[in-house]
Amino acid sequence: MSDRDAIARAWDAVVATARRTAAEGLVVGTSGNVSARVGDTVLVTPSGVPYERLGPEDAVGVDPEGNQILGELAPTSELPLHLAVYRNTGAAAVVHTHAVHATAVSTLVTEVPSVHYAAALIGGPVRVAPYARYGTAELAENMLTALRDRTGCLLANHGTVTHGATLDEAYDRTAQLEWLCRVWLTASSVPGRSPALLTPDQLDEVGEALKGYGQG
Repeated sequence: MSDRDAIARAWDAVVATARRTAAEGLVVGTSGNVSARVGDTVLVTPSGVPYERLGPEDAVGVDPEGNQILGELAPTSELPLHLAVYRNTGAAAVVHTHAVHATAVSTLVTEVPSVHYAAALIGGPVRVAPYARYGTAELAENMLTALRDRTGCLLANHGTVTHGATLDEAYDRTAQLEWLCRVWLTASSVPGRSPALLTPDQLDEVGEALKGYGQG
């Protein structure tokens, strides 16, 4: 496959994933963003354009330093966040959303309570990166700290970030993280009761099992 074909296929996948985040209620309007890395090109959703309007001719790409090398539309304002992930991990895809339950949880705790083994899919207890304004280097730095040894985190008063080897993997981690937050919010809302939490050893056990057998 030529580089041009690989980029075209990756862009189609970026758009499809972005549309999925909207269809499944993880973003509202043009909030959130999606990217994929193909060699030295990072394809990223543009700023302020409804996902349903994006076509093959609207591909937006930057180099690892953030210089635009493909397309006429402006890259998302969260470009520093995406580039920080690629510079510091082996990820090939990043999904950022404003998912309702995850964002709500990000305003309440500094680490998502481990009410389900889904936390192991992220690498362990999910951290919340301290708040910083969107699009800033400070936010990217806070995110990287929260992502240490993890494939996802929450951004305080903002949303979620997950990454993976593929867009499907990154998206699945986002969906699992939103579900985990929804479960905790639901359980913790019962008057007079506190959810039972898994211990670090229990999560580690699940993490080891997932490496060998996959999710169950």
